Amino acid sequence: MGASNHTGMDGLDARGLLQQRLGLPVVVDNDANVAALAEHRLGAARGHADVVLLTLGTGIGGGLIVGGQVFRGGRGQGAELGHVVVKGDGPPCQGNCPNHGCIETMCSGTSLGRDLRDYAQANPGTALGRLEAEGRLDSRTGLELARAGDQDAIRVFTTAGEWLGVAVASLTNVFDPDVVVIGGGLSAAGDLILGPARREYQRRALPPTRRAPLVVAQMGNDAGMVGAGILAAEAPG
Repeated sequence: MGASNHTGMDGLDARGLLQQRLGLPVVVDNDANVAALAEHRLGAARGHADVVLLTLGTGIGGGLIVGGQVFRGGRGQGAELGHVVVKGDGPPCQGNCPNHGCIETMCSGTSLGRDLRDYAQANPGTALGRLEAEGRLDSRTGLELARAGDQDAIRVFTTAGEWLGVAVASLTNVFDPDVVVIGGGLSAAGDLILGPARREYQRRALPPTRRAPLVVAQMGNDAGMVGAGILAAEAPG
């Protein structure tokens, strides 16, 4: 039985239903778990036993590899790393999460879009303000501006990256991984986010744990699909 923060599904036996409909063995897992599996077996975390993975997209997914195996927790819901709180009085989280200030509310694609619009509305004379007035401002168009050197857009991306660094410092202090992998669509922002994230991570993490490199995932949009295939191939029987 599983639960989904964004779809509202809770207690759905997806594996059982699919096996009944298809008449075939079925394996089911969290998308970030299988992305972590793909990066561990074939991608940026290959050769490492202990891995933290964050996928930056509409929300933030998390995957953990501990001793070479995917960590799922006692009820299969483990490694929801996007719901680690970094700002206790921060914005309310998305979906069914009752918390405030989760990583997901501070540096996901959704939160970036919110912060870009907030900045644009407060500063209508900027390029961000003009995009907002035209109804064209979102994380994608904001990224285009930042890449073109717009300092206002860069400032918003820098803040998101710093929050990511706060989260990475906390996660490395807890798990002491060999490597931290950042994937998902927003990882395409590259050093606009990862630069400030690395600086904040190095500033905050304990000396032994800050040695884990912060790297970009290699499997791209195929990570979940590749990981699901690996999961099925490695399933018993």
